[in-house]
Amino acid sequence: LDTLEKWVTEIFSEIPNNGLPKPSFGHLTQPFDTPEFHKLYRVVPIRKVHSLTITWALPPQEQYYRVKPLHYISWLVGHEGKGSVLSFLRKKFWALALYGGNGETGFEQNSTYSIFSISVTLTDEGYKHFYEVAHVVFQYVKMLQKRGPDQRQVIWEEIQKIEANEFHYQEQTDPVDYVESLCENMQLFQKQDFLTGDQLLFEYKPEV
Repeated sequence: LDTLEKWVTEIFSEIPNNGLPKPSFGHLTQPFDTPEFHKLYRVVPIRKVHSLTITWALPPQEQYYRVKPLHYISWLVGHEGKGSVLSFLRKKFWALALYGGNGETGFEQNSTYSIFSISVTLTDEGYKHFYEVAHVVFQYVKMLQKRGPDQRQVIWEEIQKIEANEFHYQEQTDPVDYVESLCENMQLFQKQDFLTGDQLLFEYKPEV
């Protein structure tokens, strides 16, 4: 560590600090507030695959990294057990897989907006009924919204424990990739959360 500290001091100490705050674009709200985005777009794929992706543009969520509300929602949407969206669609022979989530950095989450997407891999039969598939997804999201998170603290705590286990028992990554990840975290999280802010859930706040 002493050697590494010496190297870092030698290499980086001459870089001037201009004292300016990190730029924020939070004043540029609702970048997708246009009727052009309220449409269905059909894209012809190269591979033989049918996929339906529904995307929402939300207010920025990066300040809630200790709560991770979108991670919580993606967990509920992506659940594959009894009563889940995917379970229902599979019984109809309409879908093979379903994923919902947000990458929590870059294009998907920043100081201006957050993106939340639900992608469904459709069967040939599901492709013929993609309007009904979309309707089922919206029904499920509406149900989650109506019931609210108040009765689901147990689920949040379950997610918290799973993420903690994955963090503590994760495989060693390439040092260069790890340093790059930590440098990104330094731009996003409080100092005490540089190592954990992108992975762990810290606070349960149903209002968020």
